[in-house]
Amino acid sequence: MTSKPLSRLRGRRLVGVLAVASLAMGVVACGAPEAQKPETSDSGAAIPDKPSSPQTINIIDVAGNLQLSQGMLDDFTKAHPDIVAKFVTTKATAPELAPKIKAEQDAGRLDIDMVLTGTDGLAAGISQNLWYKLVPDYNSKLPKFADIYTDDAKRMSELGQGFGILTAQMPAGPLIFYNPKTVTTPPATAEELLAWAKAHPKKFEYARPANSGPGRTLLMGLPYILGDSNPKDPKTWDKTWAYLADMAAYQPAFPGGTTQTMKDLANGTVDIVAVVSGWDVNTRALGTVPADFKIGTLKGFHWVMDAHYAVIPKGVDKDKMSAILNYLKFAMEPKEQAHNFTGGYFYPGPAVKGVTLDMAPPKVQEQIKQFGRPEYEDLIKNNPKETSLPAEAQVEAFSLWDQKVGAVAKK
Repeated sequence: MTSKPLSRLRGRRLVGVLAVASLAMGVVACGAPEAQKPETSDSGAAIPDKPSSPQTINIIDVAGNLQLSQGMLDDFTKAHPDIVAKFVTTKATAPELAPKIKAEQDAGRLDIDMVLTGTDGLAAGISQNLWYKLVPDYNSKLPKFADIYTDDAKRMSELGQGFGILTAQMPAGPLIFYNPKTVTTPPATAEELLAWAKAHPKKFEYARPANSGPGRTLLMGLPYILGDSNPKDPKTWDKTWAYLADMAAYQPAFPGGTTQTMKDLANGTVDIVAVVSGWDVNTRALGTVPADFKIGTLKGFHWVMDAHYAVIPKGVDKDKMSAILNYLKFAMEPKEQAHNFTGGYFYPGPAVKGVTLDMAPPKVQEQIKQFGRPEYEDLIKNNPKETSLPAEAQVEAFSLWDQKVGAVAKK
């Protein structure tokens, strides 16, 4: 007796659901479709091939990348005066970057058009949603990176999550850098380094990882050396955090950047510092550190690779975006990538295939021949290479270091 009314009720409900669904579909079809769908994978189509007039592009460098890219910027300005009138460059530290960009975006007064950054500034900006997603959204205005990047650059490019365009790459470290006159038997294991630090208080130094390539590379490399269960998850680094907390009691105050550690090494304040390949070659080429200072590795060493990226803050207009995308495409040409050898700052440096030292300016070739190390070829070839931590994990690692190591050192 109840089956027919129940059947009719179900039928009415079904008709009602279908009617609502049809109405919703009609709204989507007839309403503003651009507001309903996500940004397409070809946002580059909305960007002109060239800006309407030559642009002034404001760049902030938080990675020291201008040592490498200034030559590229100069070349582009000369070759394309119809696109860029001039590049205006400033420098800052990585921890300053994200708050500065966010404040400008919140105020609706963006003064920075492009950022040159390492993985630290890149990660902080990704976590706060500050950057335009360039790949794949602007692929039509960019090179096919899968075709031109080296294998290592491809791996490190993935850390950019499409927000950062990788412009330079190096194997990095962690390495130790020491004065052979005062350190006649350099530590060869992590345990020996800790024992040496305890026997020579305040003579081993590294800078705060959040603002130091060598500092963060040491932090990310120790989990491999010490055998932590998951080197990609800072929460699991029981051995690394205990080791660094123990070490902190025997170190000088952690500098805010790498430059101070190099000065301290050169003037004898300390005898061993953390270093990466680029800082080793560059500081000796510049005369900051004596040319005869040595490098070493610790048993169980894995390379933790590093890279520089170009990112574009949200809010940059179409003309400036056009100019920047044109520059980034230009910067991937092999002859421009050869500038990445400059000073050995990001040794070796080039991110694209087929770039050799003989393509660099003669002065750069001489620098590398004089201050490069023959042992690097073997070290790069015969040791595992790992990518840096992904953005969120890297931000977490810096925070945990501040809590577990930096705070201990201040007590």
